[in-house]
Amino acid sequence: MIFEVFRQETESDYHEHVGNVHAPDEEMARLFAQVMHARRKPANSLWVVPKEEISEVDADDPGVAMGGTTQKAYRWATNYSTGRMAEEIEASEAEQVEAEARRRSTRSEGGDD
Repeated sequence: MIFEVFRQETESDYHEHVGNVHAPDEEMARLFAQVMHARRKPANSLWVVPKEEISEVDADDPGVAMGGTTQKAYRWATNYSTGRMAEEIEASEAEQVEAEARRRSTRSEGGDD
């Protein structure tokens, strides 16, 4: 059975494919991977994966969309309709400020008992 080996040198590094090992089972594959890929050069971790369990998605395959093909214009504020609704909100806020000012002036004149 063939197992693919991915090695991470330090905790902050990505795992990188470093080769494969031939072994009868997973336990032996892990041992072979340690001997072949972590004995001389220190490693933070190894991933040992059966080759049959690895699949590939190719960017050239039909129906595959990778990296920036999705329209994301909705994220920009310039695309939002802000006309009439913004004016209503601004007018409402102005009314609230005016009403608060009237309440304060009424309280300061002693109308609040």
